[in-house]
Amino acid sequence: MTFCLNSTIIRPENNTEVKNAIILLHGYGGDGKDISMLSMNWKRHLPNTVFICPDGHENCSINPSGYQWFDLTNDDPEYILEQSIKAEKKLNQFINEVKQEFNLKNNMICLSGFSQGCMMSINLGLISEEKYNCIVGFSGKIIHQENLRLRKKNTTSILLIHGDQDQVVHPNFMLEAKDFFIRNNIEIDTHLLQNCDHHIPIEASSIALNYISKKFNKC
Repeated sequence: MTFCLNSTIIRPENNTEVKNAIILLHGYGGDGKDISMLSMNWKRHLPNTVFICPDGHENCSINPSGYQWFDLTNDDPEYILEQSIKAEKKLNQFINEVKQEFNLKNNMICLSGFSQGCMMSINLGLISEEKYNCIVGFSGKIIHQENLRLRKKNTTSILLIHGDQDQVVHPNFMLEAKDFFIRNNIEIDTHLLQNCDHHIPIEASSIALNYISKKFNKC
């Protein structure tokens, strides 16, 4: 099957049956191949998992060789919200294709992403009619809290990881998101990494792997 978004796909080795999927969404100006590097360590511990890493639906306005989920050249919050909702529609179509291709339900899928991809994962995970297995976000934030509060339909569990030295997405955004999730009865775990800027270090990758493994084992 051809998906509506060009994707890097890492399947289980030796034709092992697919029982779970992790959909990894890249950051602003990145692509699926970039974010797929997380699977290099994770796949050894998640043998029944397929990793699917789509490219954004738009070329990045400041990095034509990369992609974006929404435009950041205009910092108006309403414009960003409007553009992110367009991306949601494309990603929901993509996720439905993934579910059909691998015969999966929402509770067998982890949505994960970095920076802008984290922001999209949060929205996608919480506005769905059915819970996902979990949401794992690195260095992100909630795009628009009031809009998400009005559209939220489920309480998928969330893990957020952020560096305390992040100059791109300030770590305070993680604390604001944590407060939002607690107030909306969503199970939330957070980790603030010391001396870490805007990237995913090995420590963050290991924390996320441990969290996802436990969530998948509960299925």
